[in-house]
Amino acid sequence: MSRDNSVAVLFADVVGSTELYEVLGDFKARETVGRCIDVMRRATETYNGRVVKTIGDEVMATFPTADGAMNAARDMQVAISKGEVVSGGGAPLAIRVGCDFGPVIPEERDVFGSTVNTANRVTSQAKAAQVLITENMVANLGAEWRSAVRQIDLAPLKGKSGEVAMYEALWQSEDITSMLPTIKWGEEHKNKARGRMRIRYLGKEVVVDPSRPTATLGRSEENDLVVKGNLISRLHARIEMSRDRFLLVDQSTNGSFIVTRKGEELFVRRDSVQISGEGVIGLGRVVQPGSSQAITFIQED
Repeated sequence: MSRDNSVAVLFADVVGSTELYEVLGDFKARETVGRCIDVMRRATETYNGRVVKTIGDEVMATFPTADGAMNAARDMQVAISKGEVVSGGGAPLAIRVGCDFGPVIPEERDVFGSTVNTANRVTSQAKAAQVLITENMVANLGAEWRSAVRQIDLAPLKGKSGEVAMYEALWQSEDITSMLPTIKWGEEHKNKARGRMRIRYLGKEVVVDPSRPTATLGRSEENDLVVKGNLISRLHARIEMSRDRFLLVDQSTNGSFIVTRKGEELFVRRDSVQISGEGVIGLGRVVQPGSSQAITFIQED
């Protein structure tokens, strides 16, 4: 592979693998994740792709064509959704996939570059059973696959200036049949986002704004706000700025609870919800203002 060769870079990972280990125990969870990795590897090789590496519950692969990557992504999703891999403890299994197309830099048994970074970050935006791709991928797809994608958002990606167009590839035939026309994002959505949100917990504050569009919450020390508790996942949730809105994106087992200043109560689990104004967030359970577990948020213009 030459240094300036463009390829499709695909990342696929098992959603909720941390919870699998908690439910099944180390041995059975590792075995289950390993079977998922085998499914991803077979799908990759079927369409002339190459598995560059596996990292825990994640596969990174490259393909000579964008269509090949999409075909592999579809086969991965179909196999997992139809139960080719079954969790012995009844825990749900799902994967998410993200792809970008562009030049990469090969080095020994790995590849590097902006395309790899973008594909990885796109994957982190995907939900369970979802395939997200970039505009570069769409531009390199054949007619059949291009007719099965729709733009769903403009989102900030770490390391990228401005916002990146995000497309969902609809891999289920019934979704393709009923697909609405692609959303046309007007120039009004491309303006730089304004405002900021202050998030506070136990004396520490993180500000989400156009210069720092994402903050993570959870019990792992790598989060921007570390919140301990037996109902709290390692990477429990994140708060994102998307255009002029703020979203709470939950990635946890037990969900997130929001109580607004007006008394409105919201619950989200492995999905996203818009938050605004002022309120408190509880990870894994409802909390009230003043509680030691309350994460406060305040939106400012």
